[in-house]
Amino acid sequence: MMATRSLFRVNLGLPPGAWRWVALAFVAAALAAGGLAIATPDAARWAGVALLAGIGAVASIFLYAVWPRDNMSAQDARRVAEAAAKANVAWAITASDGAVLECNAVYRRMTGVTASEAPPPPELALAGEPSAAVLYRLTRSAAEGQAREESFKVAPGLDLVAAVRPMGQGQTVWWFTPRLGESAPQAEAPQAPVAVPLRQLAINDIVRDAPLGVALAGTDGTLLETNKAFSEFFAAKTALTGRKIASLTDPAESAVVTDFIAETAKAGRKGSVELHAAGRTERTAELHASAASPERVILYLIDVTDQRTLELKFAQSQKMQTVGQLAGGIAHDFNNLLTVITGNCDLLKTRHRPGDPSFIEVNEISNASVRAANLVGQLLAFSRQQTLQPKVSQLSDSLGDFVHSLKRLLPESVTLKTEFVDNLWLVYADAHQVTNAIMNLVVNARDAMPDGGAVTIRTANDAVKEARKLGTADMPPGDYVRIEVSDTGTGIPKEYRERIFEPFFTTKDIGKGTGLGLSTVFGIVKQTNGFITVDSEVGHGTRFAIYLPRYYGEAPTQERVVQRDVTGQDTILLVDDEDGVRRIAARGLENRGYKVLQAPGGEEALEILNDETTPIHLLITDVKMAGMDGPTLAREVRKQKPDMRILFISGFIGDVFRENEERPEDVHFLTKPFNLNQLTAKVKDVLSSPPPGAPN
Repeated sequence: MMATRSLFRVNLGLPPGAWRWVALAFVAAALAAGGLAIATPDAARWAGVALLAGIGAVASIFLYAVWPRDNMSAQDARRVAEAAAKANVAWAITASDGAVLECNAVYRRMTGVTASEAPPPPELALAGEPSAAVLYRLTRSAAEGQAREESFKVAPGLDLVAAVRPMGQGQTVWWFTPRLGESAPQAEAPQAPVAVPLRQLAINDIVRDAPLGVALAGTDGTLLETNKAFSEFFAAKTALTGRKIASLTDPAESAVVTDFIAETAKAGRKGSVELHAAGRTERTAELHASAASPERVILYLIDVTDQRTLELKFAQSQKMQTVGQLAGGIAHDFNNLLTVITGNCDLLKTRHRPGDPSFIEVNEISNASVRAANLVGQLLAFSRQQTLQPKVSQLSDSLGDFVHSLKRLLPESVTLKTEFVDNLWLVYADAHQVTNAIMNLVVNARDAMPDGGAVTIRTANDAVKEARKLGTADMPPGDYVRIEVSDTGTGIPKEYRERIFEPFFTTKDIGKGTGLGLSTVFGIVKQTNGFITVDSEVGHGTRFAIYLPRYYGEAPTQERVVQRDVTGQDTILLVDDEDGVRRIAARGLENRGYKVLQAPGGEEALEILNDETTPIHLLITDVKMAGMDGPTLAREVRKQKPDMRILFISGFIGDVFRENEERPEDVHFLTKPFNLNQLTAKVKDVLSSPPPGAPN
């Protein structure tokens, strides 16, 4: 502190002592003589004036010599500068913009910079909340031209006094003086954060809690230092120092990792390689390396497990989308063919009754078309593009009747058990598709028990209070109807569990499975806004659980099924671009007494509708057609005839309704392929329903 104050000490031009008093006496005598000469000019004359001028000049020289000065001698300046530089107090002089003009070595050590580096300004000299607040206040005081001094704690028992004093020309002097704090710490008082010089932080302090792994290794892969993330990836319970990274990776990748590190150290270029932790192959990481010296390599480990999982899911989604588009294209055309086959089989059955020699062949063709229709339905189900007809239903009723048909699918060595709860909540779903999903699960359980066992179907009301992680999906809180299908079979190995819902994935022998069963279940559940999960252990069986959202509303009234008349005399306009479908459907309806007008497309149908001479009671149209599609035709018809009843028929609708802002549940729909009995029954239902816009 004394070194700083000496910079402002005032010195005189002459050395101190008697010389200064002699000079002052001579000046006083010169002034007296000058006064006498001025008072008696006649006695002094020109000689007095000359004497006065000489004395005045000498007095001026002496006066200049003894006048106080701010400058110090070069020797004094060197002495003061040397003392200030060697002081144990850190000081710095800053300009008006805050840049450091001068500082001593203590200040450089405090801020962590070398002699060749520019020292940081005082307000950035220390890290930590206590110092930041103090230095900010000091900076404000310096800017306002005010002196200020404050202290703060830097370590237990040690304080740092920081002071600021304004100088001329906008410059400011700072100094930092250490001071011993209170020696008796209070146990209850929380310890204040310690201010640490920025440049004095060790490298381990910086990367210790970094989100990626960092390590220093030798050229042979021996780890010298590692941070927390690096050790956690390999699930290390002890320090990794001294171990080779090759021993921590999957054995199949050890040689690749070792060569990669050696090549990086030798060539000095950066690169990366992918690796898996030994015994934890589900974890994937990218190892980046750069040469730090001829003997050292810096390793950076980035855990990319989640990224790879997302990439696989995206690839799977693209595959599903591609297969779904293919299935949709096939389904539309194939269902048209199946409709023609099924319809003609129905017509043949009217002429070839049981007992007729041709009845067996006709019946085989009909059964084959049904199986083919089920296969197309599976293709659409796993791609989530099948046409559902959801209704509010009580699944207990559907499952109770369905269990009897399931028993026919199981051998005598497999026992079917049921545990159904009373008062099962309502769901809004396609009950037929839900039972189809359960059937696929039961068949899958049967195949997992070649030596026999038991299959159990359970139902329950499940009030989920918190979100649950079900595989890759998150099920939100809410009320669900849970349907479980469990078996006592062989179980599913861990490496297969993530793939069991993939289409065409199967572990069965060739010819014993298509790989569409579980993918069909997954598609039906997802299309119903539900969730599915699987728990399995090798040798202890498997349990599938389906969660369907609860429907909050009243149960529908049960309608008594009676044999009814499906004939009629109404006029129907049938529109389909497939000639075979249009002809067989028209024949079936005409056989029931209806008058049928046919149109191969939407434009032709509008021309027929514009003919007012023939009243039309029902429009039956295919959904996907060349040119004007079904929903577009329906909108045009409703502009002219708002009360026209419309029945859509299709085997695959895709996103046609969404594109035309129509919802399938707002209209009547019949799925292809259909037989003639289904067609005539649906037509009777639509004609018996209120017209659009009529009050319920």
